[in-house]
Amino acid sequence: MPSFVWKGRNLTGQHQSGVLTLDSREEALNFLRKNRILITSVREKRQGIEIKLPGRSGVPTRDLAVFTRQFATMIDSGLPLVQCLEILAKQATKEHFRKVIAEATSDVESGATLTDALAKHPAYFDNLYSNLVAAGEAGGILDTILGRLATYIEKADSLKRKVKSALTYPAVVLTVALGVTIFMLTAIIPTFARLFSDFGAELPLPTRMVLVLSNFVRTAWWIMLGLVVAAGVALKRFYATDRGQHVLDRAILKVPVLGDVLKKASVARFTRTLGTLVASGVPILKGLEITAETAGNVIIADAVKETRNSIGQGETIAAPLAKCDVFPPMVVQMIAVGEETGALDQMLNKIADFYDDEVDTAVATLTSVIEPVLIVVMGVIVGGMVVAMYMPMFEMVKAVSG
Repeated sequence: MPSFVWKGRNLTGQHQSGVLTLDSREEALNFLRKNRILITSVREKRQGIEIKLPGRSGVPTRDLAVFTRQFATMIDSGLPLVQCLEILAKQATKEHFRKVIAEATSDVESGATLTDALAKHPAYFDNLYSNLVAAGEAGGILDTILGRLATYIEKADSLKRKVKSALTYPAVVLTVALGVTIFMLTAIIPTFARLFSDFGAELPLPTRMVLVLSNFVRTAWWIMLGLVVAAGVALKRFYATDRGQHVLDRAILKVPVLGDVLKKASVARFTRTLGTLVASGVPILKGLEITAETAGNVIIADAVKETRNSIGQGETIAAPLAKCDVFPPMVVQMIAVGEETGALDQMLNKIADFYDDEVDTAVATLTSVIEPVLIVVMGVIVGGMVVAMYMPMFEMVKAVSG
């Protein structure tokens, strides 16, 4: 199901924006009009490969987890819903989030359900959040559902941080390596070039190559910058197409070591999301629809959508997942057992817990593998340039001693 990014103004003229997940742009427009939003723009949002929690652009994930956990505690203590929201609004540290909670409080006081009040702010409370709250209100177990939701957000945020840490380390080291290389080519090598200008004999090939590269970086850096920018724009436009999404999302899952981290993170998020939805009483077809939206990778999303279609035709969840090379056989078998025993939600959460630990192990493996590789790469680059610059001196020493 597509998502639509919208901007507009409410009846008081205040600018608002958010994301709606509906079947079509027309439905999104109708929803906004019903909520008395003066629409300024509505555009379809494409899925991305970044590991993140969808719909959290309005408030930090940690703040949302704290809000949800405190909300669950107060509801469990027997406080009236409106009073809970008033207290939470006062405690919110972000001014924009405080206003959103205050608006939700006003809507609930006016007779709206909590689900409808939160659904008006999809940038803060996404489709997953709203559907779980709706299940809690319908079943009279709002405190339990909010507790589950808080746990889900906390674990999903922890998973996101693990993946980010796996990506940050190599990015930092490569940036440092690039910085050192550029510094040597622009500041150190030119000094040697002036020294070698009086050298009568022909310079060794490695030395000439480094001098040419240094001269190019100093005089034609704008060409390199232009090529990098052009490559980035081309990649972004390619990824904006359906074919580009499939090609790049599949490719990133096959990258050695890093692909393993992302694949395990995708399995953990899929099982955690679906397990939380099923345990909360959300219908399985709706649960799979929401899970596909939160996949973060079009290959995973396609597998989940195929599963949804399979169930709609009276088949099982496990069969379509077995056809996708992302889900390991163990995961498929455990889901099949969960379906047969009627304990699908418990099985999904067990799989999610297992793969959370697997992500920890995979991140540690990634770090242990990348660290020596990057050290060798930096050593080869820096050491190669140093050796290339000293080779003419060795030639001079030989000529003098000869």
